[in-house]
Amino acid sequence: MKHLVICSQIVVLFLFYYIGVFIQELFSIPIPASIIGLLLLLVCLKFKVIPVEYINRGAGFLIAFLPLLFVPICIGVIKYPELFSSKGFIIMFVVFISTIFTLLISGGTSQILENSVNKRKDQNKWGNY
Repeated sequence: MKHLVICSQIVVLFLFYYIGVFIQELFSIPIPASIIGLLLLLVCLKFKVIPVEYINRGAGFLIAFLPLLFVPICIGVIKYPELFSSKGFIIMFVVFISTIFTLLISGGTSQILENSVNKRKDQNKWGNY
């Protein structure tokens, strides 16, 4: 039964991807279909059109295998080092700067969200008295 639930939740996630493909082809949007599908999923989760429980186990299953998707990329980098020999320093600099930028933005966003949740909890706690 557990495997059937996971498979059905993965099918739901794939449906969002294929809806993104349909929208991308229909409107000739230059955004990848997977991003469009993820945005649709985010909107549906935010407005509670789809409960998180409908995709929770399937998404967890896919995330468990996510590192395997990076293996071909690493092998490609190892197999073709000449791609990085001429512009290697520039690429490493860009990767370093973008990583720092991502960490700062992610950290700032999570702090803002945590502060807003704490404010709501405090307002609810004091509003009941």
